[in-house]
Amino acid sequence: MADHCIVGAGPGGLAATRAFLAHGLDVDVFERHEDIGGIWDQQNPGSPIYDSAHFISSRSMSGFHGYPMPEHLPDYPSHRHVLAYLRDFAREYDLYRAIELGTGVERAEREDDGWTVTLSTGETRRYRTLLCANGTTWFPNTPKLPGEETFGGELLHSHDYRSSALLAGKRVLVVGAGNSGVDIACDAAGAAAAAAISVRRGYHIVPKYLFGVPADEFAEKGPHLPMPVAQRVLTRLLRAQIGDPTKHGWPKPDHRLFETHPIVNDQILHYLRHGDLTVRPDVSGFDGDDVLFKGGAREPFDVVVLATGYRWQIPYVDESLLRWKGGRADLYLHLFSREHDGLAGIGFTEGDGGAYALFDEMADLIARATKLAETDPVAHARFRRTVETETPDLSGGVRHVRTDRMANYLNMVAYRKVMARLRARFDWPPVDGGTFAGVRVGAREPVSAA
Repeated sequence: MADHCIVGAGPGGLAATRAFLAHGLDVDVFERHEDIGGIWDQQNPGSPIYDSAHFISSRSMSGFHGYPMPEHLPDYPSHRHVLAYLRDFAREYDLYRAIELGTGVERAEREDDGWTVTLSTGETRRYRTLLCANGTTWFPNTPKLPGEETFGGELLHSHDYRSSALLAGKRVLVVGAGNSGVDIACDAAGAAAAAAISVRRGYHIVPKYLFGVPADEFAEKGPHLPMPVAQRVLTRLLRAQIGDPTKHGWPKPDHRLFETHPIVNDQILHYLRHGDLTVRPDVSGFDGDDVLFKGGAREPFDVVVLATGYRWQIPYVDESLLRWKGGRADLYLHLFSREHDGLAGIGFTEGDGGAYALFDEMADLIARATKLAETDPVAHARFRRTVETETPDLSGGVRHVRTDRMANYLNMVAYRKVMARLRARFDWPPVDGGTFAGVRVGAREPVSAA
């Protein structure tokens, strides 16, 4: 039996598994599904992945450290490409040896000196530390809307949407303008008899390409301006690139760029401009076949898709063991429990860039802190004082819109600066390029073309 437990073998769990193994930590990883990949395996019960889903960050900015996504993939890989990449990654670094597939964690209970973990097999095991990597898109947030029981059409959450075949020839309303909601609205615009999207506010729209380069690559390789300057400059650049979406019914944003999530999608502009997708205000309820909108309008629809987000849960851990903010676990650097040494999470945040390299950097911090507890109790006590008392600013100077969605949102540049200061304090080297766990690593080109 190992000393440490990781729950989940999606992207965050895989990054953590590599980090723990690289640091020589004895770890058991539990994955309730029959293979690794988490949400990216569309066949997994509860996966929210729809047929048209693609990465929102570009291939060049999305790989793990030392293991870039292969160049033969498109700029924005599909969910099939991402799944193949994750499994190649797990094979390349021999991660499967630590992972018990088809084995879920039912409960993880805090004991004085660690955790008692009850598995789906009925077996219980003891661990010194617990790392939660179960993901955040398994539990749909489904609002209760007045009159929904009278609705004569089909009402579903985006979590249960799979294919535009469901929408063909119907009058379709998508509620919510997160990136999944916009993707599904674009599916509807191409397949439905009529398609509309309901939004509470206007959002800034960022095309996937700026001057022929993937938008995140353009932002990374371009000049890094002070945030107030960047907001002004990039807003004007976007206006020059895409024009004024309000001419096509899109509401004017009530916030500056980056103060809430932008929509990274080219297709929505195409469908708005051609009239295949129209915009509606926030939904207030239902009355028979009609959807009621704030302001008094009403309109009949056959299908309503609620793209209303997810409840972030760690279902196997008692909620009282964690501090919560806006429905999100409030962790130091979005990683470490302030209350309980030996409890950490990974993947419980959103940011303004590619996640997988950041997962590596997060995982390395967790592994180093875990090892520090074994090798230097005095330094570990100093680390715990940092976790318990410090609340660094991770906003990068952005005044985020006050919504639950933004409670755990971070600015990548600001976050990495805070991580660098923490590493310097404990003399931990950075994860940079092909260096991982202080060791230069090399990996073959992934072979799956999926």
